[in-house]
Amino acid sequence: MDSQTVESDPTTQETAPAPAGAGRLKPNALGVLGILFFVLSAQAPLTGIAGAVPIAIAFGNGAGAPAAYAAVGAMILLFSVGFVAMGRHVVDAGAFYTYIGKGLGRATGAGSAAVALFAYCSVQAAMYGLYGATVNGLVAQYAGVDIPWWIWALATMAVVQVLGALGIEMGAKVLAVFVLAESSILLAFGLVTLVKGGGPQGLDLAHSFSPGAALKGAPGVALMFAVASMFGFEATAIYGEEAREPRRTVPRATYLSVTVITAFFAFISWMLVSSYGAAHVADAAAEAVNGGDSTGFVFAPIAAQFGGWVNTVLPVLLATSLFAGILAFHNSANRYLFSLSRDGLLPDRLRTLNRRHSPALAGRVQTVIAALLVVPFAVFGKDPVLTLFSWFSGVGVLACMLLYLLTSFSVIVFFRRERLDTRLWNTLIAPVLGALGLAGAIWLILSNFTTLIGGSTATAVWLVLAVPAVLAAGAAVSRLTRGRRSGSAKV
Repeated sequence: MDSQTVESDPTTQETAPAPAGAGRLKPNALGVLGILFFVLSAQAPLTGIAGAVPIAIAFGNGAGAPAAYAAVGAMILLFSVGFVAMGRHVVDAGAFYTYIGKGLGRATGAGSAAVALFAYCSVQAAMYGLYGATVNGLVAQYAGVDIPWWIWALATMAVVQVLGALGIEMGAKVLAVFVLAESSILLAFGLVTLVKGGGPQGLDLAHSFSPGAALKGAPGVALMFAVASMFGFEATAIYGEEAREPRRTVPRATYLSVTVITAFFAFISWMLVSSYGAAHVADAAAEAVNGGDSTGFVFAPIAAQFGGWVNTVLPVLLATSLFAGILAFHNSANRYLFSLSRDGLLPDRLRTLNRRHSPALAGRVQTVIAALLVVPFAVFGKDPVLTLFSWFSGVGVLACMLLYLLTSFSVIVFFRRERLDTRLWNTLIAPVLGALGLAGAIWLILSNFTTLIGGSTATAVWLVLAVPAVLAAGAAVSRLTRGRRSGSAKV
């Protein structure tokens, strides 16, 4: 592998010669908890609870929505078995790209890299839309100043760029603070509600987790929003190159992340159902969503437990939740750019690391991409929540589900061919079961995509077609750059 260019960066204020190992991201920088915080911040727990749970309950299966989160968690755990097995033999910041390329070939791997970048940048842009609108509302409420949402989004891009350049440890510390703050208040609400025995109908486990409750109403809609809330756990592999003892750390972080996320969403959604009562929760959620304030469905019972101050604090925590997610996706996307450059699929300059071993130029490019995605919505006066957030979050989730499915196929092919791991459960049975679940989830997403994005059928069709178009474009780039020198021949 070639030595890496070390570039002067505004956050380091000096240029140094490339140290040994500069061709790789900073090793031994993250432990299990550090990676876990990156994953949880990508989930944006408060955003997922306040944004997705009311819709899953209102238009999905009502009181049975917690079962949808449990079912999706089980599906992701099955996928993770093969994902982790592959991770023991492949450690790279490209994650999906490298995994899929190992099993399905360089062209498919490069196409999947394009899809991954598309997914992460789309979801980050979606978060900028909701974040800008949230901060605009907070400032208008408390300072009486109406600053357009897009100004807040652009200013935050600069902050995220600086934090990304300061290195992975700084990002982990910032995210830890935000994730702990938002998760703590939700967990406190859930535990208090549990100890008090729920609301008017008690805890009523059967109405939330029995097969009958799970299949009530439109379970596909609930499953679709549960899938959307789980997006981002795969970042465990992206940070493998920067992890301490990656072959131990990444598997532990992956299983811990999926378990924590599943338990968190299933438990908090169950406590929300219990606080309203299974017989009334769907009507309450529908009223909040149709009234244009789905967060009120979540904030009201928390305020009832802890007092009115919650209504002041939770909107602020929603903003920090979104900021944490934005930073996490920035770090994921710039590592994909770095890995693709290192493999000769993108210009060599994107391999540049600063003194903190952060992919400095890749981070700047990612910030430019974010601006290019967000600015048109500002120029044309589009609503940042109804268009930017809804459209891009929907297409981002669809793109990532395709990556999960391709990864499952790649795991099966890779281990059948290489025989590096002969455990049938880890390398065949679990990946096949996971692939079946993922294929079903993709079908559900496609069937309900117009509902997911909250837009027209025509918009939904264009967004759906964008995913295979990006996959094909990435594969085409791979063929055009076949002769380029690669930093490491992975596939």
